[in-house]
Amino acid sequence: MPNRIQISACTISSRQCRCFEKLTSEEMKILNENSVVITYKKKEIICKQGSFVSHVMYVEKGLVKVFLDNGSNSLVLKMIPEGNLLGLSSLSEDHNTYQYSAMAYIDTEIRQINISTFRQLLKQNADFSKEVIDIFSANSVQVYGRFFCLTHKQAYGRLADILLCLSERIFKQSEFHLPLSRKDLAELSGMSSETVIRMLKKFNDDGLIRMEGKNLHILDFERLQRISDTG
Repeated sequence: MPNRIQISACTISSRQCRCFEKLTSEEMKILNENSVVITYKKKEIICKQGSFVSHVMYVEKGLVKVFLDNGSNSLVLKMIPEGNLLGLSSLSEDHNTYQYSAMAYIDTEIRQINISTFRQLLKQNADFSKEVIDIFSANSVQVYGRFFCLTHKQAYGRLADILLCLSERIFKQSEFHLPLSRKDLAELSGMSSETVIRMLKKFNDDGLIRMEGKNLHILDFERLQRISDTG
C-alpha cells in the first residue's frame, strides 16, 4: 500500500535562500554596490501589484504578506520570513510589473537589489542561477498546495495548518508571541474573523493550545497535526 500523499497548506516559505553563497567575492561586491536596505513599518506596503519592477527584494529581517488584490477582495498567497527572496516572478523581461502586492506584517528590513544587476548575475553564474530556479520552483509547489488545501480542507484543518506553520517555520518553538491579529489569521485560512475566534477558543478548550492575549503555546502537536492531515 503506497503512503498517502500529504499536501501542506502552509503559507510560509520553506526554502531558505542560499543563492548568495554561490556568488564570488567580486560578484557579491557588485550586488552590494547595486542594492540598498529599506525599513518598512508594520502594515506598510512594500510593493504594489501592477507597479513597474525595478528591483528584486531580499527579506533581511521581519515577516511579509504576499497577496493578490482586485480592489474589493484579496487573497493571501504566502508569508515570507527573513532569509527569503521576494519578486522572483518578475525576473522575466516579459513581465515588467509586479504580479502581486506585498505588505510588512511586522517591522521589516528589505534589501532592494537592482533587477538588471540580478539578471546579469543569473546569466554569468550558473550555480547562482540554479539555486534561484530551485527557490522559484519550491515557491510554486507551495502555492499549488495552498490552493488545493483552501478548496478541499475543512476550516479546522486550515487553521491547524497555519498554527503549525508559525510554530515550525517562523518561531521554531512551541510557545511564541503571535504577531498576527485574528483578522490576519482569518485572511490566511480563508475564514471570517468570528469563525477563527470561535475555533481558537475550541482548540484552547480542547487542550490543543493555550492562548493568553498574544502569547500562544501549542500543547499537543500530534493531535493538531492529525487535524491538519485529515482536514
